[in-house]
Amino acid sequence: MLMTSLGLMAQEGNKKRQEVDYDSPTFVPMVKVGKVLENGDSIQYMEMNNVYVYPPIAFSSKKQQMAYNRLVKNVKIVLPIAKEARKIMMETAEYLETLPDKNAKEAHMKLVERSIMKEYKPRMKKLTFSQGKLLIKLIYRESNSSGYELIQAFLGPVRAGFYQAFAWAFGASLKKRYDPEGVDRLTERVVLMVEAGQI
Repeated sequence: MLMTSLGLMAQEGNKKRQEVDYDSPTFVPMVKVGKVLENGDSIQYMEMNNVYVYPPIAFSSKKQQMAYNRLVKNVKIVLPIAKEARKIMMETAEYLETLPDKNAKEAHMKLVERSIMKEYKPRMKKLTFSQGKLLIKLIYRESNSSGYELIQAFLGPVRAGFYQAFAWAFGASLKKRYDPEGVDRLTERVVLMVEAGQI
């Protein structure tokens, strides 16, 4: 009953009810049940996912509301990719630590790069320009490093420069940072609510 009420939240901005995709990598259910001893009595407790409550957004125009709805849609599309990127980076970094020398590490990174290209290139081609720019920022959010810094760390400065030049040709930058307290505060609000399964 509790999970049903958590899973079916009113979508922000309208009254439609929406089911949460529990298999999505963006939604991580957290229900922890335990007990503590208090003056000889055991007290049961339960920890759950955060529930975020924000004041309703006052849209000044239909265009602004449509832009917000587009942001929600785009976050739902690219946030799973950003989370997958973080997982790949963590696994790759851990595995590189086990390799004996620089040559083995470079050979492994070439395999990783080819594998990523094979799996993610078709998905990247389907993204719109605004989704691509949002992905760059969400990768920063997930890893606390810009896309440029990550590529430089794993593949070297030459490859990082190549990918940055490629992004720049399309009007984007891999050096973009994520500012949840400033220019990206609305995006952060949406991301937190998507992660909690609220929208």
